[in-house]
Amino acid sequence: MHIHSNTYTMSLDELPLDVGYASEKVTLLDAEKNNSSLGGHTGKTELFITAPFIDAAFVHELQSLKEILPVGGDYEVTASLIVANETHTNPSIEGIDFYIDADKEFGNFYGVRLCGEPYGGEFTKALILISKDGAIYYDEFLGDIADRFNLDTLYRKIAAAQLCYTGKGCH
Repeated sequence: MHIHSNTYTMSLDELPLDVGYASEKVTLLDAEKNNSSLGGHTGKTELFITAPFIDAAFVHELQSLKEILPVGGDYEVTASLIVANETHTNPSIEGIDFYIDADKEFGNFYGVRLCGEPYGGEFTKALILISKDGAIYYDEFLGDIADRFNLDTLYRKIAAAQLCYTGKGCH
C-alpha cells in the first residue's frame, strides 16, 4: 500500500490486518505515561485513530469525528488516538484518549507504521474499528495523509458493528 504526502510516496512496514481478523491486545502508554491495554476481546466497541503528526487541521478533524461517536449505554464507542512515539503532544480532546506506542506493539501488529521519507517510523493516517467481539469490523487507511476521514461511512459502520453483535463470539 502506498501512502502519499505532498510529493513523497511512502509504504507501510507491514500489511494491515484485514477486516474480520481478531484484534490483538496491546500495551500502550496513556497520557500520564501509565501502561494501558487496548484491543482484544473487551466487550466494548473501540475506535483506534492513528496519524503521523498532530496539527490544527487534524485536531479539527478529530473534534468532528468525536461528534459522531455514541456516548454511554450499550452503544458507547471508546476512541483512542494512538501515536508512534513520545515526540507527539496530546491534543486533549474530550472523549478521545491519547496513547503512545512505546513498545512498538501496536504499530507492528496493526500494520500502521510508515516506511520512507518524510514520516518513516510514524503511523499512517488510519481508522480501525473493533467490534464488541474483538474483531476488526472496519478500517480506513488514507492514500494521502492530507485527505480527511470519511465520517459518513464511519458512522454507518459503527451502527452496523453495534447492531450485528450477538454476544456469542464471531459473527
